[in-house]
Amino acid sequence: MSILDTSKGYHTQKVSDEVEQKVISDLAEHYRSTINILGEDIEREGLIKTPQRVAKAMRFLTQGYRQDPAAVLRSAMFREDYQQMVIVKDIDFYSMCEHHMLPFFGKAHIAYIPNKYITGLSKLPRVVDIFARRLQVQERLTTEIKDCIQDTLNPMGVMVVIEAQHMCMQMRGVQKQNSITTTSDFTGVFQDQRTREEFMSLIRSK
Repeated sequence: MSILDTSKGYHTQKVSDEVEQKVISDLAEHYRSTINILGEDIEREGLIKTPQRVAKAMRFLTQGYRQDPAAVLRSAMFREDYQQMVIVKDIDFYSMCEHHMLPFFGKAHIAYIPNKYITGLSKLPRVVDIFARRLQVQERLTTEIKDCIQDTLNPMGVMVVIEAQHMCMQMRGVQKQNSITTTSDFTGVFQDQRTREEFMSLIRSK
């Protein structure tokens, strides 16, 4: 069953244990066929359980479809008269490129300036993980994190910066091993250049 919050654009799937087992079984059958098409012997000892393992791994790597990031933020919202910048930086994440289904990974940096409400600091990394554990592009991932925080907490502003390496660029295609892709998005008071520069200075500091 899928639940779509059209006002916010958050898509969450809720499945029963029975449905989950059926999904894993169907995925495993597809991976079994894929391995066979690639020319491998699916009955070889090292590959017999591989389809099931890959199916379970893919369900874990895409579990963000079955989680609600806004609910995570709301679960630890507190009234607080604090109107300075709150920053959580160097948030490790792993995601899957939707174009080649290869990993991209790196760090996310988040800042927001509260407007009556703050959230538990651990909730921001959880929001990153939920959106990252979906088929993604880095640009959309950046915007989805920003929009969720803005829509849920209604702060005076939010800024998100993501720095990532993409295996689809390193393992195939141009095969550039040291390239880093940086994306950013912001709302509210972060439209002021001085505020953005303060944030960037703080996330670069050690």
